[in-house]
Amino acid sequence: MDSKLLDLLAQRYDSEEEIVTAITNREAILHLPKGTEHFVSDLHGEYHAFQHVLRNGAGKVKEKIRDIFEGELSDQEINEFSSLVYYPEDKVKLIKVRMNNAQELNQWYTEIIDYMIRLLPYVSSKYTRTKLHNALPKQFAFIIEELLYKTGDHFNKEQYYTKMVQQIISLGQAEKLIVGLAYTVQRLVVDHLHVVGDIYDRGPEPDKIMDTLIDNHSVDIQWGNHDVLWIGAFAGSKVCLANIIRICARYANLDIIEDAYGINLRPLVNLAEKYYEDNPAFRPKLHKDEEMSDFEQIQITKIHQAIAIIQFKLESPIIKRRPDFQMEDRLLLEKVDYDSDEITLRGEKYPLENTCFATVDPKQPAALLEEEIEVIDKLLFSVQHSEKLARHMNFLMKKGSLYLKYNGNLLIHGCIPLDEEGNMAEMKIGDQTYAGRELLDVFEKYVRHAFAHVEETDDLATDIIWYLWAGKYSSLFGKKEMTTFERYFIKDKQTHKEIKNPYYYLREKQEVCRDILTDFGLDPDQGHIINGHTPVKEIEGENPVKADGKMIVIDGGFSKAYQSTTGIAGYTLLFNSYGMQIVAHKQFTSKEDVLENGTDVLSVRRLVDKELERKKVLETNVGEELQQEISILKSLLEYRYKN
Repeated sequence: MDSKLLDLLAQRYDSEEEIVTAITNREAILHLPKGTEHFVSDLHGEYHAFQHVLRNGAGKVKEKIRDIFEGELSDQEINEFSSLVYYPEDKVKLIKVRMNNAQELNQWYTEIIDYMIRLLPYVSSKYTRTKLHNALPKQFAFIIEELLYKTGDHFNKEQYYTKMVQQIISLGQAEKLIVGLAYTVQRLVVDHLHVVGDIYDRGPEPDKIMDTLIDNHSVDIQWGNHDVLWIGAFAGSKVCLANIIRICARYANLDIIEDAYGINLRPLVNLAEKYYEDNPAFRPKLHKDEEMSDFEQIQITKIHQAIAIIQFKLESPIIKRRPDFQMEDRLLLEKVDYDSDEITLRGEKYPLENTCFATVDPKQPAALLEEEIEVIDKLLFSVQHSEKLARHMNFLMKKGSLYLKYNGNLLIHGCIPLDEEGNMAEMKIGDQTYAGRELLDVFEKYVRHAFAHVEETDDLATDIIWYLWAGKYSSLFGKKEMTTFERYFIKDKQTHKEIKNPYYYLREKQEVCRDILTDFGLDPDQGHIINGHTPVKEIEGENPVKADGKMIVIDGGFSKAYQSTTGIAGYTLLFNSYGMQIVAHKQFTSKEDVLENGTDVLSVRRLVDKELERKKVLETNVGEELQQEISILKSLLEYRYKN
């Protein structure tokens, strides 16, 4: 290594002993069992369901509790203790209401602190003492460590430990200690979280999910098509912006735009009120337990129409200036006969219904009114000046990517575009043709360029972000075309069909998955492809584990909009030192149900892979980083003390 770099590094280590200690520590960590990875996908704004799965570690928390306390605690007591670990603040409040007197409550505090202290070493057994220390609530770290590291024979210190717990209780700190211990357990059960795309759209609280992820100790994100849509809007794509507002209107989630991110919709409301009426095709989709006044529904219906027409208009110039996108068939406003209310698609005429073309000029159907230009410009300004949205989008860019190679597996939200023979589909961009990993790398390059240059609009980078949302060779969309227009205006459902890329049936074949893994530089014998994006219809018997275990699809329907067709409420995947397990979840009802009744959303587990030998940190991405650090430290040792 360069001597100047080594001199800089030497400033961190004052002595030979410090370097040796650092090397020894890292070498030892390499031989610990790998930590547990937790994979989730397609959260779609369902904050409370995601929170629960995160807090219970896809069932791992209760599993650990059962391991320790089975035979000592009843099933009901295990459920009670588990719900305390999931939601400590809320559970403590409920317990306090149940208790008859202070003595009874203090006895409960004593028992629970003891249970927590017994549980903590078990959930942290794969980690160094330093890592455990860093996970502890700082204000109680000394006390917890004293209680944790007592030996089995602690006769001489028995009163010391007893007094310590009694003092915590008498000083009114027992609740805070229990809460801190509960969150430490949650953190240690899962070492690293992967979010395999689609945090945004459909559900009501994606912003809260983003805040949760920002606070998570170790997380990465593979962008989904809905996430890239939001990135595109912030990066200056007006058509992406129109899409996100249209989707929020469709699912009655405009509060996300206005209240969560502070984006002023008043100009759009005024435009909608001026030109549009009630229209059944644009009524918001409400959940069965959701209520909304007729006035609110009609107002959203008008907004929905206004932004949909703006979106269709904004698509046209992109399609025309980007022939490489091969989307000429989607110039639908130009295919409409506005006198007869008919459209010609692929040589066939279809009658249109529920039309709302008040702002469309039949001679120039893609031309925006001056009012529409003003509205979309104001909306874009508001989006790009939302402090909260900027924080969330910056985090998506920092922690996110189109795909990730992690511990030998390929994580990707959508697909690797293929042709019908299983070859990597080629797409021309500019003067070059790309396929497979190279195509995804080029897509990501343009996403990052657009985000870094938000002042540039209507350039190739922002156009490609929209293409990732709706293009046939997009790794995030994975279909021939997006039939949004047809779904609104054409009754014939044959026109609504969106033909999937061959990837979605070829991924059932092991040899196809092996070829993809090889293209991404991964070992096809050991690796897996982990997908989201397409809901697995468990209700129809579809298996999320495909291609003899090489392909794992974990979108089982977090989104309530999908649960009637999937029959479940989401898959998650666990990968620990013993192998992989896929977990199906029942529909999450409410936090209150968990607290009162001890119910859980864990349903069934399927074994994906079982390691013949426990996988060590040495064999992981973290292990690679540690080995690089060891090599550098050894160079420093040689440079400073052995010459």
